[in-house]
Amino acid sequence: MRSNCPISFALDLVGDKWSLLILRDIILRGKRFYKDFAESDEAIATNILSNRLKSLESNGFILKERDFDDQKRFIYSPTEKGLDILPVLIATMRWSDKYNTENKNRPEMMNMIRNDPQGFEEKIRSRFVTK
Repeated sequence: MRSNCPISFALDLVGDKWSLLILRDIILRGKRFYKDFAESDEAIATNILSNRLKSLESNGFILKERDFDDQKRFIYSPTEKGLDILPVLIATMRWSDKYNTENKNRPEMMNMIRNDPQGFEEKIRSRFVTK
């Protein structure tokens, strides 16, 4: 840890682009498998993806469990700690929506977030049973 600053602490745990995008994919987009993350629009390199998944797991943000239907692959899901970053993701999306004038094609999700951010968060959380 660099300092006692809460922002510094948070950045030490999830302060890179890829970790937040993986959490976004799991929590908001319902991605569950390594292949799903590898196929994301941001085109994460496989070595970085593997590293970030391990880091998110070791820091308690996600669980990695064998897929019951296919023992060769793993399912990734958020922990309570991982879901607790949801307000940060929502706030980041609202901030981006306000200042990103280049992207005119806003996802429908943004309408829900604009109109009822707390209701949106509750809806997302209800999708997961945390361990």
